[in-house]
Amino acid sequence: MDFSPLAFWLYPLLFATGLAAGFVDSIAGGGGLITIPILLNIGLQPELALGTNKLQATFGSGSAAWHFGRAGMIDWSNSRLGVLYTFVGAIVGTTLVSFLPPSVLRTVIPWLLIAISIYVILQPRLGDMDRQARLRPEPFFALCGLGLGFYDGFFGPGTGTFWAMAFVIGLGFNLTRATAHTKLMNFTSNAASLIVFLIGGHCHLLAGVSMGMGQLLGARLGSRVVIRKGTRLIRPVFVCVALAITLRLLWLNFSGTR
Repeated sequence: MDFSPLAFWLYPLLFATGLAAGFVDSIAGGGGLITIPILLNIGLQPELALGTNKLQATFGSGSAAWHFGRAGMIDWSNSRLGVLYTFVGAIVGTTLVSFLPPSVLRTVIPWLLIAISIYVILQPRLGDMDRQARLRPEPFFALCGLGLGFYDGFFGPGTGTFWAMAFVIGLGFNLTRATAHTKLMNFTSNAASLIVFLIGGHCHLLAGVSMGMGQLLGARLGSRVVIRKGTRLIRPVFVCVALAITLRLLWLNFSGTR
């Protein structure tokens, strides 16, 4: 773990970055679009930036999950299986990230996100209320927990989007409930990945904690907005975040940036 101090003026910047990311992430995901570029631009090496990002994201997703849970929006008993599978998947994905190139995922994922965005736009009532589940919780969490946990540990962008759609389509959740449960799964995969990064020494403690404090506040504000506004807020933000992630990944593909 890196304990080296940064320039003093960077800490307020990191706090503000965490605040903005936590707010957006608690509503529709995509906070990494804000945090990772900042961490890279202040001079952190990619591995250190990724590990630090997981540290600060754990603050935000944990805060959002706690607030959603307090509001009674998370079914803790059914979610335990999802937490277990997601934790295992994220550990495996994060462990393999050093050995396998993420270029294939970087190429495929934008088109999946575009498809999801179009689907949401063409289904204006999608997620407006609870519907009949298409899968039982056991196979749903085995499939999505291992798959999306692995994806979040290995690559990451769009994980919240995929989880929210999985809950809506697979378990019939409305979009507000799906967002609440997504934060619990995000917290699980963030924490699992963080463990691997900490073991490898790829985490800047001071930067991560500074952003994490902002994440705590941003996630609290964002989760309160979701609880009050519900689906009518989540849907447009959800689509905008999915398209933003898509554009970011397409730019990385065609610019050759790694």
